[in-house]
Amino acid sequence: QVQLVQSGGGLAQAGGSLRLSCAASGSIFGINVMGWYRQAPGKQRELVALITRDGNTNYADSVKGRFTISRDSAKNTVYLQMNSLKPEDTAIYYCYASYNIWGQGTQVTVSS
Repeated sequence: QVQLVQSGGGLAQAGGSLRLSCAASGSIFGINVMGWYRQAPGKQRELVALITRDGNTNYADSVKGRFTISRDSAKNTVYLQMNSLKPEDTAIYYCYASYNIWGQGTQVTVSS
């Protein structure tokens, strides 16, 4: 069984930066895709970014050019570097691993 433990996040001003980390433990051999989703108040959970074992990435249009996902396979950890933050990035961010494995969620709040 895989467990995901998130860290990072918090409060930032618009234009600022934050970094999220997600460490996987347990039966990680079968994990191909890891990434991040977010859920803002009153909205559905949405994709932010994904990265495969081979390093292929996929980003939501709303974060392209501002967020960068990376993966350290040796540490079984995925990162989300968030730059040029906007108030609309405010949400709970969830780490994801294939298939349908979720982290505990981390609040990111961006003030204007």
